[in-house]
Amino acid sequence: MDSQIKETAKIIRESKFTIAFTGAGISVESGVPPFRGEHGLWNKYNPEILDLGYYHENPEKCWLFIREIFYDFFANAHPNKAHKVLAHLEQSGLLHSVVTQNIDNLHQEAGSKNVYEFHGNSKRLKCLKCGKVFDASEIDFEHIPPRCDEDGEILKPDFIFFGEGIPTAAFENAFADAEKCDVCIIVGSTGEVTPASFVPRAAKQNGATIIEINPEKTLFTGQVTDIHLMGKATVILEKLENQLF
Repeated sequence: MDSQIKETAKIIRESKFTIAFTGAGISVESGVPPFRGEHGLWNKYNPEILDLGYYHENPEKCWLFIREIFYDFFANAHPNKAHKVLAHLEQSGLLHSVVTQNIDNLHQEAGSKNVYEFHGNSKRLKCLKCGKVFDASEIDFEHIPPRCDEDGEILKPDFIFFGEGIPTAAFENAFADAEKCDVCIIVGSTGEVTPASFVPRAAKQNGATIIEINPEKTLFTGQVTDIHLMGKATVILEKLENQLF
C-alpha cells in the first residue's frame, strides 16, 4: 500500500488537470447512509417517496419521510477527513473540481469551491411554480410541507427525484472536465448509478489515469481503474495528503 500511495502522489503531483468523482462512500464516515446496499435507505424506506410523479400526487405524505431522512437525520452530518483532504487539494492547486453524486453539501462545508452537483443539493429547496430557491436553514420543518412565501406552493428539495433529468450545468461541466483531465480520483462510488458513472469512463476514454479509493471492488475496478487504493476514504486520503505535503 505504501508504494501505491507514493506512486499515486507522484501521479497527482505531475498531473496538469485532476478531478475527483465522489459517491455515497465518502460520506458514510460522516454518518450519512447510502441509498443502496445492505445498510441502504431503500431497505428502510420506499423509493417511491422520491418519484417525481408520486411526489406531485402525494406531496404531504412524501414530505413526512423527506423531513425524517434529509432534514432530521442528515442535518447532524459534518465533513470528514476525506472531504477536507479534497478541499485541501483544491486549495493547493492539485485538484481542479469535484464531481459528486452526493446531495449532502459536505464537500462545500469542507471548503471545496468547484463542485458539480450531479444530483442536486438537499440544503436547497425550490418552488416549482415561481422558481424561488430557499436555503434549508430558513425553513421551519416543524410545519410540513414547507411552502413558498411568494405563492404558497409546496416546496421541493432541490435534488434529483426519480423521473427528473440531471441539471444541465452540472452535467456539461462534469463531462467537460472529464474529457480534459489527466487524472480522475474516484472516491466512494460503486459505479452503479448512471449517467453519473459515465464521468470516470469518459475520463478513461480520453486517456486519464483512474485512481479508485474504495474498500471493496466495484464496477469501475476491473474496467477503468488503473490504481485501486483499497480502504476507507478517510484513511487513504489522509495518507495521500501526508505524502503530497
